[in-house]
Amino acid sequence: MRELKGRISSVHSSQKMTGAMKMIASARLRQVENKLAQARPYQQKLWDIYAHIRQSECDYVSPLSEKREAERVALVAFASDEGLCGIFNVNIAKKVAETVSRYKTEGIKDITVIPVGKKIFSDVRRITGIRFQEAPAAFAEKDFVKGTRELADHLMEAFLSKRYDRVEVVYTYYKSMGTQIPMVRPFLPLSLDRQDKVVTSSGLEPWYILEPDAESIMATLYPLLLHALMYELCLSTRTSEQAARILAMQTANDNASKLLDELQLEYNKLRQQSITSELLDIAGGSNVEG
Repeated sequence: MRELKGRISSVHSSQKMTGAMKMIASARLRQVENKLAQARPYQQKLWDIYAHIRQSECDYVSPLSEKREAERVALVAFASDEGLCGIFNVNIAKKVAETVSRYKTEGIKDITVIPVGKKIFSDVRRITGIRFQEAPAAFAEKDFVKGTRELADHLMEAFLSKRYDRVEVVYTYYKSMGTQIPMVRPFLPLSLDRQDKVVTSSGLEPWYILEPDAESIMATLYPLLLHALMYELCLSTRTSEQAARILAMQTANDNASKLLDELQLEYNKLRQQSITSELLDIAGGSNVEG
């Protein structure tokens, strides 16, 4: 009975801890969801500007959209810095391994992986035939705006200098509270296949004065699109992480409740047996005296 009391107390303590972590994750989820919702209109507006300039018959072609045979590739992997989020990091590690295997099948031997997040590094290290590169220090400081900008700038510079021929990002797409999907998103060369028709709320096509000229604006616009894309992928992963942690802590709470019920039932049985045994001893002693 003493041992069961200790186990019941231990499970109670664990349940309080998981409950507190669930509340913290819920608060963080709302914060990151708001940041993700605020980032998407900015990215959409950049695409609207791009689509409008393209409709004005601008023939500018950025070197960031140049497609060439892939001999050297870079793979960015967004994961979490903390654990206790179920199989969130495991799924990302699997997606990285699958992508590296696909590269090798295509005959690509020069593969560089840039893990963003402490929990993914140990899993990725087990993959053979790849090189590692550290992510910007800003990610460790939780400055995701600065971190994604520095990472995107480094990748653009490496792509332009032909150190990389292709760059892709492994991230987790946040679909809903209960659904997070690990995905691979092309980053460089920048895909410009969107065919959005840009119109204003009045239904008329917007009209801009381009200054100094369309080519200069497009040269500035391309890096901004890549900065916005990298930031969105990072925020999507962070949002998915908190959602996965909430589900993991809820599952742990439910399991703790079931275990507490089982331990309490076992404790009551032993206590009942102890009381019955004492009553029998008392009754036996009374009969002897009589």
